[in-house]
Amino acid sequence: FYASVRQRAEGIDSALGRQKIILELYDKFFRSAFPRLTEKLGIVYTPVEVVDFILRAVDQVLQQEFGYGLGAEHVHILDPFTGTGTFMTRLLQSGLIPAERLKAKYQYELHANEIVLLAYYIAAINIESVVHDLLHTDYTAFPGICLTDTFMLPTDKEQRNLYSSVLAVNSGRIAEQSKQQLRVIIGNPPYSAGQRSANDNNANVEYPHLDARITETYADQSTATNKNSLYDSYIRAIRWASDRIGTSGVIGFITNAGFVDSNSAQGLRKCLVAEFSKIYILHLRGNGRTSGEICRKEGHPLFAAHGGKGGSLAPIAISILVKNSQDPHCGQIYLHDIGDYLTRAEKLARLVGFTSFASINWQTIQPDTHGDWLAQRAPDFAQHIALGTKKTSEPQVIFANYSNGIKTNRDAWCYNFSRQAVAANMQRMIGFYNSEVNRCTAALAGVPKDQRAAKVEEFIDTDATKISWGTNLIQDLTRGNNFTFKTLNIVTSLYRPFTRQYLYFDRNFNERVYQIPQIFPTATSNNRVICVTGIGAKTFSCLISDVIPDLNMLEAGAQCFPLYLYDTKGPAPTSTEDLFSAPHPTTSNRSYAITTAGLNHFIHHYQDSSISHEEVFYYIYGILHSPEYRSRYGDNLSKELPRIPRVETVEQFRHFSHAGRKLAELHINYETQPLHSVTITTQPSAPSDPKKLYYVTKMKYAKTGKTKDLTTIIYNKYITLSNIPEQAYDYVVNGRPAIDWVVERQRVQTDKASGIVNDANLWATETMSNPKYPLELLLRVITVSLRTLEIVRGLPGL
Repeated sequence: FYASVRQRAEGIDSALGRQKIILELYDKFFRSAFPRLTEKLGIVYTPVEVVDFILRAVDQVLQQEFGYGLGAEHVHILDPFTGTGTFMTRLLQSGLIPAERLKAKYQYELHANEIVLLAYYIAAINIESVVHDLLHTDYTAFPGICLTDTFMLPTDKEQRNLYSSVLAVNSGRIAEQSKQQLRVIIGNPPYSAGQRSANDNNANVEYPHLDARITETYADQSTATNKNSLYDSYIRAIRWASDRIGTSGVIGFITNAGFVDSNSAQGLRKCLVAEFSKIYILHLRGNGRTSGEICRKEGHPLFAAHGGKGGSLAPIAISILVKNSQDPHCGQIYLHDIGDYLTRAEKLARLVGFTSFASINWQTIQPDTHGDWLAQRAPDFAQHIALGTKKTSEPQVIFANYSNGIKTNRDAWCYNFSRQAVAANMQRMIGFYNSEVNRCTAALAGVPKDQRAAKVEEFIDTDATKISWGTNLIQDLTRGNNFTFKTLNIVTSLYRPFTRQYLYFDRNFNERVYQIPQIFPTATSNNRVICVTGIGAKTFSCLISDVIPDLNMLEAGAQCFPLYLYDTKGPAPTSTEDLFSAPHPTTSNRSYAITTAGLNHFIHHYQDSSISHEEVFYYIYGILHSPEYRSRYGDNLSKELPRIPRVETVEQFRHFSHAGRKLAELHINYETQPLHSVTITTQPSAPSDPKKLYYVTKMKYAKTGKTKDLTTIIYNKYITLSNIPEQAYDYVVNGRPAIDWVVERQRVQTDKASGIVNDANLWATETMSNPKYPLELLLRVITVSLRTLEIVRGLPGL
């Protein structure tokens, strides 16, 4: 690594050039050498242009608020996550510290923390060599750098006298730093929210004191149901810095921008308004987790890794947070959006081009009552009846119960286009799991029960080709529970829009089944569910299903509202019984999921007692497709579950209900819709065997130059479809055209972790007995798309 730095740095005579070389080499090296640690600590390195902008901005804000800059005496500055020391080196090189103050500043008033040993050494050498070049004096160690986990450091003065005697010099530096009244905290906090799989065995460090502060502030002020994202490392950094800076100072961070508009961060936003006098947000966009036109407008992710692998695809924001106890105002919010369609280089160039912080065209933001800054909700939305709620405070709802889709946490094992493959994969995994139970039970026989959980996680085999672990499964292993494979548990599921697969539906191997057993209690249960995007989705979408939907069938976790609820009272299945054990609910013990109050809400309004549960059910599906409804309440729908308005007349009500029923039949029976007529070109060399001719590995769109040609899809090397109507792409489900879901999902895919192959052609041949099924599905979904658009265009106004 060091030899590489020396070779790359030869001939570079500018400070900026050297910093870029160090950053790029270190980023590439670290990501390749320590990928698990990179993921765990959320390591990404900051472009020098961003660092320089933050330093200039903080200096100008200090001057504006307090009358002094970064170079002033007694202004202590901390970079709590220093990485390779770029913030400190650029500060020293910036000219913001007068030459006569440079030595004293370096020795007494600059502080930097780093937890990764290699980065700590590089940062120390980097900062020390810069000072050596600037001062032309003997080489002097940087006394302000500490090898420590910043999140472990207390923010309360009374707690700052307890430090380890191990590494005494380092502990002394930490103690010295803790005594100082920091005026400035700058840096790039880590972004990690947690391990993606229990097989990673790479859980984030817990910080009880810091997380308790988040719980009593950000989480307490949030109405979101799922608040796990509030414990993301970058949000921990904001909480820690706010507490550490006290009542007077400036924080300059570059972080994930999710907190600016996410529903879960509403409590954080409320606390920022309460704790800071001024809040400046420069939104750099770049959400790489979106798709289509939205993704193109977001521009390039700022922290995407070189070569397109790794790094962060999160949107990015620069935050300058000011605490000024002398300011009579509190929570003044100023936002600047960097703009649409910008590349990474163009975004950085704009940062460089800002001549001063004050010259930026800041938009003043006035939060609404929900704590929203952007995309504020329509206030009349709350007047309409809610689809459902898990809270008792809602006076009236339409549905008595609803559920998320199934969350397996091991999709590669539990799902497959082939029924035989699901059976084989699950039999193999259950067999391995049982062998681990037997091995661990014997090995931990003498270990006290309260200590077994921690020991088990160290002891189990995490080979992803043998098993996919999860919290529940590890708990079952700790308890010594054995399981058997049950053929009855293989059911049909809607995995993604217009994509059915087989699912191994079992409480023991699906991490969360939620309320689905009350909605689809048996493999043959007759029901329909209106699925809507979960809270926090970028764009609202809905789709109806007559089989069990997957959690991720729609963005942010599909929320499913059923036509019927089944009475499943009876003895709970034991660990040796399958999920569908007796009593088997039948149509005799099911009831409509729409409450009497929900039905009467419409009956009384229209003065029409003939309105039925099913009419209301399909009215809802029609309303949810209304372009006017989605436009008017789009910002509400990204932050809360739908509420349903009542249109003016019963005739309009029935128009929506009839349209909703037609849409439901289209979307449920998509596999039997007429084939849309397109031009199909077959190569002369194509085989006559249908299985070979129609075998699809991965469809793709044709291109004209670099532009995607939506009118032409290359099905495989033998078959091309052309003259596809572009209008069909206007029917969008879950952020992309319905056609796109067919193109993406009808393929052969190998799961990287397990090596399991999922071949869409097996659904065609084993289930449909039609090797042409993938091609015909594409033509049928074109029909569905065009017919859906036609029905939606005919909907009346609200």
